[in-house]
Amino acid sequence: MLSAADLTTRYQDLLTRVRAAGSAQLMVVTKGVAAEQIAVIVDAGCTLFGENRVQELEAKRAAVAALRPTANLTWVLIGPLQSNKARRAMEVADRIATVGSVDLLERIAALATERAKPVEVALQVNVDEDPAKSGFAPEALRTALPAIAAIVKGAPITLAGLFTVGRLTAGGEAARPTFVQFRTLAAQVDADAQALGLNLGPLRSAGMSGDFEVAISEGSTEVRVGSALFGPRG
Repeated sequence: MLSAADLTTRYQDLLTRVRAAGSAQLMVVTKGVAAEQIAVIVDAGCTLFGENRVQELEAKRAAVAALRPTANLTWVLIGPLQSNKARRAMEVADRIATVGSVDLLERIAALATERAKPVEVALQVNVDEDPAKSGFAPEALRTALPAIAAIVKGAPITLAGLFTVGRLTAGGEAARPTFVQFRTLAAQVDADAQALGLNLGPLRSAGMSGDFEVAISEGSTEVRVGSALFGPRG
């Protein structure tokens, strides 16, 4: 396990690289990371964290809050969400970033209306149409926009923007085609949405530890980094 000093230095170095590449936000991904290590990153200035599973998000949010009770943190669910776990996710996630179907959006809308509490979501798009990845296929997202607009109009839902997980590559320039496709699609979908009176939101979340600088150069506004900070995890 890395020392607090090493973690702090790594975080500051990553933040410097992100800022040098553009104006994206740095999200720290906490999969497999202990609350004590997350607290070190909080002390270093990070307020934006992503977790892959609802159960881990529940446990970590509570544990970090106990360690740093005055910290104002944003926790985002960045892993696939099943409809039967949507209620639990809405209790602990400040944003659900992986809404990849109309059915899931309808479920979240019903729950948000029931509890009369706003929820923020991002629409996940599978730009590479990789069968191993979740999310709307590009054309499916464009086709679904009228249904999405109708759902959002009738419920306390805020669209943050778009989220993608690229195909597995060697990183760096090898990942650029995914981010080019994402940027192009985002512009098309945004124009379609505006014609429907739908505000998709400004978030364009793409890029991870091995390729975040390339993602930022192609317009990503949020990058998600875990292994480059904490090292390999199980």
